[in-house]
Amino acid sequence: MTTVLISGGGIAGPALAFWLRRHGFTPTIVEVAAGPRPGGQTVDLRGISRVVAERMGLLPAIAERQLHERGFEYVDARGRRQAAMPAELFDGAGPVAELEILRGDLAGILAAATGDAEYLYGYSVTELEQDASGVLVTFASGLRRRFDLVVGADGVHSRVRRLAFGPHDRFVQHLGGYSSYFTVEAPEDLQHWMKVYSAPGGLWVGLRPDHDPQFAKALLGFRSPVLDYDYRDAAQQRQLIRERFTGLGWHTRHLLSELDRADDFYFDSTSRVVVPEWSQGRIALVGDAGYCGSPLAGHGTALALVGAYVLAGELATADGDHLRAFPAYQCRMQAYVDQRMELPPGGIRMAMPMSSAGIGYRNFTTRLMTSRPFVGLMAKLVVGKPDAIELPAYARDQAHW
Repeated sequence: MTTVLISGGGIAGPALAFWLRRHGFTPTIVEVAAGPRPGGQTVDLRGISRVVAERMGLLPAIAERQLHERGFEYVDARGRRQAAMPAELFDGAGPVAELEILRGDLAGILAAATGDAEYLYGYSVTELEQDASGVLVTFASGLRRRFDLVVGADGVHSRVRRLAFGPHDRFVQHLGGYSSYFTVEAPEDLQHWMKVYSAPGGLWVGLRPDHDPQFAKALLGFRSPVLDYDYRDAAQQRQLIRERFTGLGWHTRHLLSELDRADDFYFDSTSRVVVPEWSQGRIALVGDAGYCGSPLAGHGTALALVGAYVLAGELATADGDHLRAFPAYQCRMQAYVDQRMELPPGGIRMAMPMSSAGIGYRNFTTRLMTSRPFVGLMAKLVVGKPDAIELPAYARDQAHW
């Protein structure tokens, strides 16, 4: 019975714990938050990740909590539509996918599916000492425990990665922007549309539907070089948002008035995570901790679910031998990760133009590519190539499907 410490209780961590338990391992999940994190922004399941969710038996639970968004639209300062992309236009491969769900809802479904797996909420890892037989883990509380293996599933700011692989700056690439997400009282009936207002200076003000039409999910994003701020200081981050967005049109004033009331406020840079080798001895990385294309690239949830499935499966195939399993995991995942970390054409410059002319050009090209003469061609380009991975049927799983 191989013991595995998983740092991170979001998406990748519980998904990995689910598969490890099925293969006979004993996972422990450590999460710095005091409990499961509710809310969060909308995430989607696309392509091969839906197959993983189906093999987990979770599609019915996900379907019960999924959001039904009609599509994506750009609006002006007065809320008038400038361009739109209905969800069905590109066969679910556009900005809004067929299967959308709040991140907190998906995390809760995954956590519930892990059964009696051990969770240590309010804990964080401070030291990792590995030797030939295991890893001695020291937590911030002073508790020390020994595990056979450790996996970092703790996101872009991974502590496991910093402790075992090296400094944050070595692996995290700033892409020129920052984003904030939080829940607000809905200032209008969104009619199941995701709406985005762009202002000169590379500013984005967005709203997405919630399950309860009384509320909405707000997104405030801006372009900027690297800022010097404390990523743990929410008050400082809220002030950064106010300084950037005060005075803008549409619903911006309302969203800023809701900043201090939001209990799910989130702020972070728009960054890629590129780690050449996803394992160091008995310690490995999964999901955003090891490979993250940023919100611009999307596919973060898919990479987390597929990565967790493959990592657990390769450990099972190797009978817990990390020296065989970890390289096999990276070999099987690498092409898929490279594919899904690619940024869209124009990157942040096209998504968040700096000038009024740039915003007008982006809106025009969006209208053009969604018009009848071009929509068929664009659908082929957007859908693109199939997922660059063959999902194995690990022997111990098949009896459960």
